[in-house]
This record gives sequence, C-alpha cells and structure tokens, in this order.
Amino acid sequence: MQGTQKSLPLAIVRGEPVKQLPADLFIPPEALEVFLESFEGPLDLLLYLIRKQKLDVVELPIWPVTEQYLEYINLLQGSRVELAADYLVMAATLAEIKSRLLLPRPELEDEDEEDPRAQLIRQLKAYEVIKEAQERLDDLPRLERDVFQAKATPADNIKPVLLPPQVSLTDIARAFGSVLKRIEATEHHHVKREVLSTRERMSQILAMLDGEEYLPFEALFDVNEGRSGVVVSFLALMELIKELLVDLRQSEPFSTIYVKAY
Repeated sequence: MQGTQKSLPLAIVRGEPVKQLPADLFIPPEALEVFLESFEGPLDLLLYLIRKQKLDVVELPIWPVTEQYLEYINLLQGSRVELAADYLVMAATLAEIKSRLLLPRPELEDEDEEDPRAQLIRQLKAYEVIKEAQERLDDLPRLERDVFQAKATPADNIKPVLLPPQVSLTDIARAFGSVLKRIEATEHHHVKREVLSTRERMSQILAMLDGEEYLPFEALFDVNEGRSGVVVSFLALMELIKELLVDLRQSEPFSTIYVKAY
C-alpha cells in the first residue's frame, strides 16, 4: 500500500491538477513570507495541510502530508525565505517518521512498540483543541471590530438645557413647613413688630433678586421676624410666582427652595 501513495497536486486549475510549477512562474519572496507569517508555527502549518486534504488527524497519513510539507519548505528555501528552526525540525521529524514506517520491522520486535506517529499525533490533537477554541473565541463579537461604540460630539452652539424638577404644591408646602420648624429652633426671643405688608415684602424680594443668581428662600426674610416674617415672605413669593415675576426651583422634596427673578 505504501508504494501506491500518490503525490497530491499543487493546485487545481480549470479542473486540471497541476503537479509541477511552471518554469517561468515568478513568486515574489514577499508573498511567501506573508504565507509563512500567517501560521503560528510548524504544528499550525501541519494542521493546515491535514485540514486542506480533509484527512483525519488520528490516522495521520504520513506520506502525503510529509511530501506536501517538504514541498512547502523547499519552495520557501528556494525563494531565500529565512525559516525558523522549528519548521526545519518538524521537516526532519516527518522525514524520520516516514523512513521508520518504510523500513521493514523485524518479526521478533515487540508488538507493543509505540507507533512512530503517536507522539506527533498527540501534539496535533492537543494543538487542534486549542486552535478550535481560538476560532470559537474569534467568532464572538469584538468591540471595534464587529460592533462599535456610538460617539457624538455636541455642536458648539448647543447648550445643555436644565429642566426644572417636577415638584408638586404638596412638596412646596412640606418644604415651607420644614423652614418654619428651623425658624422655631433658632428663635431665642420674640420681638413685637408692626403687621408686615405682603405688597411691601413683594417689593423687598424683587429688590433682593436684582441679579441672575438664585437665592435660597431663607435669605428673603430676617430670622428675627419670626413666624410672621416667614408667612408673609411665602405669601409674597406665591404672588410673585402668580404674576410670573420670579422663578422657583427645588431639587427634591424637603430640600431648599431657590428663587430668581425673571
């Protein structure tokens, strides 16, 4: 059976096998270097040859694989491509295995002797497992290769718009009650004053809001005015909101109320 092994064609052109390279065929060394660099080592090249011929790694038909491997090596060397030592070692290993299989075995030789291909088959099987795992990982979507993160830079003439928080009248009333409690906690004495005017306080608030900054509600009255000062200031503020003269902001319930004039 060994004598009937046929050399595989180098290529199939228009349905016809090509067993010899044309004499005038020019293959630039750069192309062969790219071909060699596409493999990760001699095992990768050997596995490529086996898969290319749709052969079984376990059986490892040493003759056709060795012949093709040596043809590649000779072609690369003939084109003055520097080969790594690993590729030459693999070529020598294949040639040795082939010669051992061709030599007649003595009849008295131990039948349990390991097949000369066994060690190489184990290496190929282990490498094939790693190669298949690598291919499965490479098939997974990869950022900046298969999927891309959307990026957008806003135009210079676009400015962010701050939307006021959704605060209900109940939230404002609770915040007002919190202010009253803080006023009571800081009252040390009571001073009788004349009855405060809501209209007068409205004018005072507008005068204090003569600017572009927000002021906290506590800054619109004097702590010494007590509860009546807080109530009058709050009523004046409600009137100003009704007349669209001030803007009111509150980041969250029970937080500080901020006021600014339009």
